[in-house]
Amino acid sequence: VSSNEESIDNLDKQLCESKVTLGDSESKFEDISRKLATLEADAARGNERAEGAEKKIYELEEELKVVGQSLQTLEVGEEKTIQREEKSQEVIMELAYKLKRSEYRGEQAEMNIQRLNVRIDQVEEDLLAEKYKIKRISDELNQTFDDMINMAA
Repeated sequence: VSSNEESIDNLDKQLCESKVTLGDSESKFEDISRKLATLEADAARGNERAEGAEKKIYELEEELKVVGQSLQTLEVGEEKTIQREEKSQEVIMELAYKLKRSEYRGEQAEMNIQRLNVRIDQVEEDLLAEKYKIKRISDELNQTFDDMINMAA
């Protein structure tokens, strides 16, 4: 009888420990889920910024085309043409600068997206590991219950 009581006490202790471990795992799972949601939101913002940069690049390319066409159609006096040409060159330089800045921002956004994707993958791996821990603990708990039932029978 004493041996059975010790076994029951041990099983009760194991059950309590399993419950604590399960609670810890669930807490970690919730933390990881929150972090994943934050990272997904950051990734969405990064995607939006990259799309905005691509749109701006397209608009700048269209502006460059318009400036080029304007330069071709200018056939007014040589002095006015030179002045207009100088102004157009400044616009082109500014647009090229804006284009380079936009491309840089697009590259930065893509790098951020890549970093976020790596982080999302890490979080997903952590989440999967936690799920496996919970499954293992659940299986151990079920085995403990089965052992207790078999001992009682």
